[in-house]
Amino acid sequence: MILAIDIGNTNIVIGCVDDEKTYFIERLSTIKTKMELEYAIDIRMVLDIHGVRPEDLDGAIVGSVVPQITGIVKRAAEKIIGKETKVIGPGLKTGLNILMDNPAQLGSDLVADAVAGIAEYEPPLIIFDLGTATTVSVVDANKNYIGGMILPGIVVSLNALTANTSQLQGISLDAPKRLVGKNTIECMKSGIIHGNAASLDGLIDRIEEDLGQKATAIATGGLAKVIVPHCRRTIILDDDLLLKGLRIIYNKN
Repeated sequence: MILAIDIGNTNIVIGCVDDEKTYFIERLSTIKTKMELEYAIDIRMVLDIHGVRPEDLDGAIVGSVVPQITGIVKRAAEKIIGKETKVIGPGLKTGLNILMDNPAQLGSDLVADAVAGIAEYEPPLIIFDLGTATTVSVVDANKNYIGGMILPGIVVSLNALTANTSQLQGISLDAPKRLVGKNTIECMKSGIIHGNAASLDGLIDRIEEDLGQKATAIATGGLAKVIVPHCRRTIILDDDLLLKGLRIIYNKN
């Protein structure tokens, strides 16, 4: 069993995984001002809550899109488990063939998503990761990562909407009672939930048209479970996808 950590712009996802299953997934806030010891305490508390002893772990791996704290979290993990922590980046084998203008620019989260997707599902693949940004990764029938899309994330869009309109307030992200809202809050909820669901449906249509064949659609990320139930296209909800990808990359190295 290994400790897998994904550092995102809003959340840090922490989980313990092995070749058989994911034991738990927890999310912490990404705070760039935290010190190594503070993150070490956070990691230790998460492990304690789930009854995992540091000596039970064979190692750890970190994927990060926040370079300011990558090294801090790496050292914090090593402080707790007493073993080397790998970081996705140059020199680490992923097994992913990236057909982009600059493969080094591809975020570690998208790399891990694609690696796990290829291992578990039938390509071609369309992988949605719904976090601070909504990202779309496309893997062709030959298991090549050929590119993708980046959209404003759901919470980012909602915050922009409320910040720039005088009469619209903050809302929770639970589904509205009806598609066509009858008051301001219902209208906002329907716009956010059904608007993003329709976006995923439409992108699948367009990407499949571009590929010239049907694709397996997968969704992951903190907000995937909010949106996917309202999609009309078949989209596999896999909350563990990223951590499974980190585990596969760890094993390759």
